[in-house]
Amino acid sequence: MPQLLNQKFEPFISVGIDVGADFSEMAMCLPNHSFVEKKTFRIYHNKPDSLEAAVKKIKKAEEDFSMKSKVFMESTGIYHLPLFCYLINHGFDSHIVNPLITNSSRNSGIRKVKNDKVDAKNIAKLGLDPELQASTMPHKLVMNLRNLTREYYSLSDDRSKQVIKLQGQLRIALPQFRGIFSSITGKASLMVLKTHTSLESLAHADAEVLALQISQASRKGITTARKKAEALMKAAEAAQTFGAGVETNFHLICLSISLIETYDEQIKGLLKLMNDIVSANDDEAFVKHIRLLESMKGIGFLSAVSLMCEIGDFAAFKKAKQLIGYFGIDPSVNQSGNFQGTRNKMSKRGSRIARRVLFMMAVQSIGTTRNGISKNPPIRDYYLEKCQAGKPKMVALGAVMSKLCKIIFAVLRDGKPYVIKTREEHYKEYVSKQFPEVKHLVLAA
Repeated sequence: MPQLLNQKFEPFISVGIDVGADFSEMAMCLPNHSFVEKKTFRIYHNKPDSLEAAVKKIKKAEEDFSMKSKVFMESTGIYHLPLFCYLINHGFDSHIVNPLITNSSRNSGIRKVKNDKVDAKNIAKLGLDPELQASTMPHKLVMNLRNLTREYYSLSDDRSKQVIKLQGQLRIALPQFRGIFSSITGKASLMVLKTHTSLESLAHADAEVLALQISQASRKGITTARKKAEALMKAAEAAQTFGAGVETNFHLICLSISLIETYDEQIKGLLKLMNDIVSANDDEAFVKHIRLLESMKGIGFLSAVSLMCEIGDFAAFKKAKQLIGYFGIDPSVNQSGNFQGTRNKMSKRGSRIARRVLFMMAVQSIGTTRNGISKNPPIRDYYLEKCQAGKPKMVALGAVMSKLCKIIFAVLRDGKPYVIKTREEHYKEYVSKQFPEVKHLVLAA
């Protein structure tokens, strides 16, 4: 989370680094906005001599001008991490700047100039801004879990692509297959497709053997399995007249199944590793925050870990609005003069993974059980109020995401597990805290 720098301003040399995949450009700016050297210094990441030379240049500037230095570099996803750690290990006060901030400063000039050298100088100048918000390297525990959660979602997305491909191949080769099983990636469904790799094999299968295989894979009764086996054989026969499958379709079906099973295995391994890391660090404040989030309705272990990894150091957040803006679920603003835009979309400037988790939390929170009982009555009521007020469903869902974000902030701030409370209960609790002298009246009401 970005933190305000230079609150007690002391002169320093601002070192701006524009990071690339293989090399970076470095510029050093003095408090009067003049540069130590007119030309930027190129740092080659794969050359130790170049890295050492960069360290010597910074230290020499500190000696020449009798000032400490602060290093600023733009967040580039992964490329900035090795250089950032290298400079931290050499004792430099290093900070990461959000690309949105550097992009904004880049557009301040009249001429449109964009290259690595200019960017390095812009970052160095930006570092001198006393209102600059920058962040430092997160704890190793956070980095380890963040790597795993982001890889989890990446693998999940790749798996979803293979499921879509599998559905497409089945629509061509075996159109009536879909609907026989509740999920085409279920154990029974995949077993059938792996065992019978052609229409002829499925159409002429032994019905009793097929039913037994389905029963064992799905763990359901043999009567239900026999019905599915009969439906599968009829689907295979029908596909010979309504279907366009050839040998390669079934080859691709088997390939997709193999990849889906590989993804499932890898995802399972990632989840186990996450659980092991969290369990081994139960005393850490970060893990205690994860446990607090798990107490909320609609959030499980993975979602709690993912949210905390995107938040990082919660102590950097002072208000719920900061967390909402950090996640990028705050509304954009479109206003000029007397004009006030009304079609304002979600800014989406923060963590994509955090928004993904919050969206799923919102969907879970407004849902009901099979018996029609609300899973989270206050949140569902809030959602229905927005819908009844004329808000589109997705807009109302965005409001729920913002509401959940405020609850997350309160839970982490107070260090107490989440308890579902009605609006009236919240009001009584608020009045009791603000006006202790009328507490007995509130409780009586």
